Amino acid sequence: MKTQGEAIPEKTKKILMRRRRPDRSQQVRHTVQWLFVALNAWIGVQFYLWVRYYERGGEGLYVPRPAGVEGWLPIAGLMNSKYLLTTGRVPAVHPAAMYLFLGFLLMSLLLKKAFCSWLCPVGTFSENLWKIGQRIFKRNFHLPAWLDVPLRVLKYLLLGFFAWIIGGMSAEALDGFMATPYGIVADVKMLNFFKDIGLTAAIVIGVLVVLSVVVQNFWCRYLCPYGALLGIASLLSPVKIRRDEEACIDCGRCSKACPSNLKVDELVQIRSAECHACMACVAACPAQDALQFALPARKQALRQQRWYRRAMNPLAVAAVIAYIFFGAILIARATGHWQTNLPQDVYMSLVPYANQLSHAGF
Repeated sequence: MKTQGEAIPEKTKKILMRRRRPDRSQQVRHTVQWLFVALNAWIGVQFYLWVRYYERGGEGLYVPRPAGVEGWLPIAGLMNSKYLLTTGRVPAVHPAAMYLFLGFLLMSLLLKKAFCSWLCPVGTFSENLWKIGQRIFKRNFHLPAWLDVPLRVLKYLLLGFFAWIIGGMSAEALDGFMATPYGIVADVKMLNFFKDIGLTAAIVIGVLVVLSVVVQNFWCRYLCPYGALLGIASLLSPVKIRRDEEACIDCGRCSKACPSNLKVDELVQIRSAECHACMACVAACPAQDALQFALPARKQALRQQRWYRRAMNPLAVAAVIAYIFFGAILIARATGHWQTNLPQDVYMSLVPYANQLSHAGF
């Protein structure tokens, strides 16, 4: 116990060993993000033209239905994944939703929530919204802990709701739902929701946009059930943000840069389900090898050398993401399970009336 007047030793100041090379993780990640946004925009245009062809009764330009649009049907992907696990058979309707869903889940098992910060278009727009907020207000606002923690539970409650419903459905019920007119044109209904958006929905989206400007990743942090599922899966990932306490100079820049408001500078490794693997903390760190997105070191005695060799280069992260994404598509195509193969007359009878379709009890 210190007595009055006794000097309190100051914390030893560490010597900064600056990076040998500039960090390029954010440039690589942003490139991947906008390439994926462009891909989704192209799929969206194709899908819109496909829908318009049937809405016009078979007149005008016809383009094939892009199966990639099913990536926007995560609930269908979850339902079809359960159907596959239960029966061992690939569902006939919206199989691409299942392959993409499983691919994104595999990304989280290997690379934390890399899907959220490297691929998800909603995540990309959310990130750019809070950056706009930073430019306008010179900062983003963080909710107090007493409000932040309960709100973060919301996305897990939403996930639990969907899991409870789908978990209680038999294989026959899952197959029956997908084969209904509602299930077949679920993607068309999604398009029509945004194309013919109502006043209430527009107000809700507008409020979410405003909140995303002032609070970093508001939707992703508090409301996205898909992100909640990927976050749970990411807890098993062997690759994590890891901090070398000896190389770290305790400047705190990593914590300030973290969009999930994690205390990176106080931890040896980030296990949190809130970590999006965006590597913003790594990019902000000025010290050589102090912070890495890496596999665990093999030997404690050679921690720095082993850790550096086992760190994930941002180009390597992008490559693994590409392998998983395109691999899922190639496997689906090679096995004949990418497209929903239904006769044109089925779509001709359903697409024009998609908004009138409903499914009782779901």
